Amino acid sequence: MSRKCSITGKKPMSGNNVSHAHNKTRRYQLPNIKKKRIFVPELDRHVRLKLSTRALRSISKVGLLAYLKKNNLQLQDVI
Repeated sequence: MSRKCSITGKKPMSGNNVSHAHNKTRRYQLPNIKKKRIFVPELDRHVRLKLSTRALRSISKVGLLAYLKKNNLQLQDVI
């Protein structure tokens, strides 16, 4: 399972842990991805998506189809 938001495209970032002695080791910062089942009233059905929590918060405010339209996406692009 890839850790990537299907709407925003957020994915893991890589960087370094830097110790007090300035030793560097590689690390990953993973996005907060959740699998959610969202009801779309315009289509009268549920849709299962992998979303970042930031996208989920925005969707709960304006609705899924309105959020997709704002980001120039269609439902077929994210399913």
